[in-house]
Amino acid sequence: MGGAAVLAVLLAGCGSARGTAHSAMPGMGGGTASARGASSVSAPTASSGMPTTAGMPGMPGMAAGPPGDGLADTRDGYRLVAAAATLPAGVATRYRFDITAPDGMPVTDFAVDQTRKLHFYAVRSDLSGFQHVHPVMAQDGGWTAALGALTPGRWRLYATFSPASGPGAGRDFVLSRLVTVPGRAVAVPLPAAAPAVGADGYTVTVSGDPGGGAVRPLTVRFTRAGEAVSGLEPYLGAYAHLTAIHAGDMAFAHVHPVAAAGASHGGPELAFHSTLRESGDWRLFLQFQVRGALHVAAVTLHIT
Repeated sequence: MGGAAVLAVLLAGCGSARGTAHSAMPGMGGGTASARGASSVSAPTASSGMPTTAGMPGMPGMAAGPPGDGLADTRDGYRLVAAAATLPAGVATRYRFDITAPDGMPVTDFAVDQTRKLHFYAVRSDLSGFQHVHPVMAQDGGWTAALGALTPGRWRLYATFSPASGPGAGRDFVLSRLVTVPGRAVAVPLPAAAPAVGADGYTVTVSGDPGGGAVRPLTVRFTRAGEAVSGLEPYLGAYAHLTAIHAGDMAFAHVHPVAAAGASHGGPELAFHSTLRESGDWRLFLQFQVRGALHVAAVTLHIT
């Protein structure tokens, strides 16, 4: 792939959770990222252009434009509403919220994206903490997200969804709110660049040219002890789930799989569509499942 940047990323094992919690980086109280050996290298800047993602497998069409960077609680009249401005440290907690439509009423009709009606993420401001959970919606439209233990500091909570009806039908939205977790907050530096890092016998190689703001292909290759890994199991309708957060302002980019999971196992290579609009450092969180265990890999990618 011309102009490709190749990265090796550290795989940190994370047992799959039951219920609503689907991912928490290991080693940080069940809810934060601690894969500090992940690598980053510079990727060349691609030509500018607006993404065209309508019709991509595994995601709703976006006829009215991209979903936004997720840095606000309101977009085109849709709002993420929550009362809590703080969450407790060191213990599992529940975060309750609503998604309201332009008329102010709770949205109850959502399209399914990667097997879920709504995806919810908790990310620490220094990108050292990451959780991806799937809340439960009540009949009145209220949502409850079960979060693992959070460390003290500032966290941004993202909700990604697509209304199935109403003025936003068929569009993807990313909305977020900030919360504070009280206590002594210790900032964790973003990992430095490294050509290759491995752990638990796994190596994942990510290649592509994701910068420039246009939809670009991104390829992930899985190996173990130098041998190709083809035992990836379906997770959220695909063989891996990839989320990117910008280190400068915490802009959100959901990287979508090109193809859905089939009846058999996947790998050793997976293809994604990526759209990283801003230059600078991005933290990529890759989730995949092997033999019933959910793993999370984190990598810092620098876009010039």
